[in-house]
Formats: sequence, structure tokens, C-alpha cells
Amino acid sequence: MYLLLLAVIYIIFISLGLPDSLLGSAWPTIYETFDVPISYMGFVSVIISGGTVVSGLFSERLILKFGTRAVTITSIFLTAAAMFGFSKSSEFYMLCLWAVPYGLGAGAIDAALNNYVALYYNSRHMSWLHCFWGVGTIISPYIMSYAITHGAWTDGYRAVSYMQVVIAIIALVSLPLWKVNKNGGDGGEERKPVGLKGALKIKGVPYILVGFMCYCAAEATAMLWSSSFLQGARGVTPTRAAAFGALFFIGITAGRFLAGFISDRLGDNRMIRMGACIALAGAALTALPWQATSIAGLVVIGLGCAPIYPSIIHSTPDNFGAENSQSIIGIQMASAYVGSTLMPPLFGIIANHISVALMPFYTAFFTILLVIMISKTEKAAKERREKEIRN
Repeated sequence: MYLLLLAVIYIIFISLGLPDSLLGSAWPTIYETFDVPISYMGFVSVIISGGTVVSGLFSERLILKFGTRAVTITSIFLTAAAMFGFSKSSEFYMLCLWAVPYGLGAGAIDAALNNYVALYYNSRHMSWLHCFWGVGTIISPYIMSYAITHGAWTDGYRAVSYMQVVIAIIALVSLPLWKVNKNGGDGGEERKPVGLKGALKIKGVPYILVGFMCYCAAEATAMLWSSSFLQGARGVTPTRAAAFGALFFIGITAGRFLAGFISDRLGDNRMIRMGACIALAGAALTALPWQATSIAGLVVIGLGCAPIYPSIIHSTPDNFGAENSQSIIGIQMASAYVGSTLMPPLFGIIANHISVALMPFYTAFFTILLVIMISKTEKAAKERREKEIRN
């Protein structure tokens, strides 16, 4: 039963990654089809992120009322409906409308599943599960490429929608396998939700929220600006720069696979620090004025980023208590999307007015700030545990 449910959760994590890279791969065709400026992708992505932030903040209440299983399955169906809606859109405003359920579904399932895995599974599975999210982000551009080559971009969204429905049905059939309660299980619990105000009063929570936002700012900047950096600062041709932009994704996916073999032995906090140090080394390589080192640096940044997100999530119940973890992880999802939504455009302003060559220094700044916040979080969590022992 344990292994069967774990297999289902791995499949669900692939479904989380499938839509995430779909919009970017389809947009060059979409904006020409709808005759809108290329920059309009920002409107769609901001709506998706806004929905994710809202559902992340309300995820604890939803899970307490309906349970992790129901929220997970409903969210997958909601995402499937949104993908199908994208495939049927004939005007740009329709994409914006369907972005709402997409964002709401993504935030709720992120918070629900990450907390469930943090409570019931060890650190290596958290790393490997997020590796499978990376597999999903790698698969979907190929699906879209095939769809555009042999038909239309709408066929790519429709195919992913059907895949999401199949995964939702698999999750639905697996209902009897899910463990329940342990402060985040099957709903119907009488305890009051911690909420945003209550979570912020817990010592150390503001630090981890700022740290998580910083990590996602660095990660999203590397994801979105790598190709532009290589082209604008290192003279790589546009075609090669687009291809080399995938190196970060390869690094982060491979890194999460490798991290699973050592995360239980080293522990979450050491994995975060080790990852940050590797990411800083990658930023240093990328900052060197040669194409080869910059290209290699992108892979190293991805390898460094790999263990940080899973380790922060997995350490939440231990740092702040299992009874508070669902609320805090939901807020962490919200802070993550704030970082990944706002900070890359801020770098765009810096690149436009100063230089795109500052990208490695920008990512390094947020990585260093992450390490500072993690240290403060650890200190606060240690004081909380010592206080509980004394009482």
C-alpha cells in the first residue's frame, strides 16, 4: 500500500510540472495567432500567479474542511479544465479567464501535496518527487512542439488536459490508500486554522517566508533570463542561446535526483546550505567573461538550486510543528509565487537600464539573503524546541 500510494504521488507530481512550461513554449505561436504584443504573456502569468497566491493562503481552511485527498483531486480536475479551456480559446481575454482556475488549482494542490509528503515521507522522496515535477516541465514543451508541427498549439493544451484527467482518475481510484489526519489529513478536524496572522506570530516564520521568496526569485530569474544573458552578455547566437537556456532545467532536475540519495543522511538544513554554496559557485562561473564558463555556470546554478525548495518544505513540520505545517506551507507557496512573479521583471528593468550581464550578481544577492534567513530560521526553531522540552 505504501509503495502504491507513493507511485501515485509521483505521477501527480509529474502532472504539477506539465502545465508550468506549456505557456512559455506555446507563446511564440499564441501571440501571433491572437495578434497581441509579445509582452501580453505577462498578463496571463500574473493572473495564474495571483490565483496561486490566493489558493495557497486559503489552502489550510480548504484542507481542514475537505481533506488533502479531496483538495488534491479537485485541483487536478480544475487544472485539466483550465487546460481544455485554453485549447478552446479563440480570443486573448479567454486565456486570461481560464488562467484563473489554473492558478487556483495549482496553488491548492501545491500546498496540500507538499505538506502531506513533508508529514508522511522522508527527505529523499521529497527531492525525487520534485525531480518528477521537473520531468513534467521537460515533457510538455515536446508535446507542444509536436502539436504545433503537426497541427495547432491548441492540440498541445488539449493533450495535456487529457493527461491531467487520466492522472486525476488515478488519484481518485487511489483514495483508500491515503493516510488521514496527523494535522493535515482527511478534513473534518475541529481545530481552528492557524491562518496568516497566526502563522506570522510563530517565531521564525517571517524569516523562512523571506528566505523562500528569495530562493524563488533567484530560481525564476535564472530560468527566465539565462538565454537573454547568454545572447546579450556573452555573444551567443539566438538559436544556441535558446537551446542553452534549457541547461538550468537539466541541472535542477538532475540535481534533485542526485539529492535524493544523500538528503536523509545530511538533513534538510545542510542540504539547503550545500545547495546555496553550489548555486553561488555557479553564479561565479556564469559571471566570468567567457562563453564556456557561463554555459557551465548555468548547469551548476541549477544543481545548486535543486535541493533547496524540497528541503525547505520538508523541514517545515520539524521547524514549526506538524500542527502548524499546513498553514505555513500554504503561505510559503504564496511567498514563492510573489518572488517568482515580481523579481524577474525587476531584473528586466535593471537589464534594460544597466546591463543584462548583472544576472549572476542578481541571483547571488538573493541566494546570500536566503542563507541569512535560513540561519535565523534555524536559530528560532531551535529555541522553540528547547522551550517545548523545558515545558
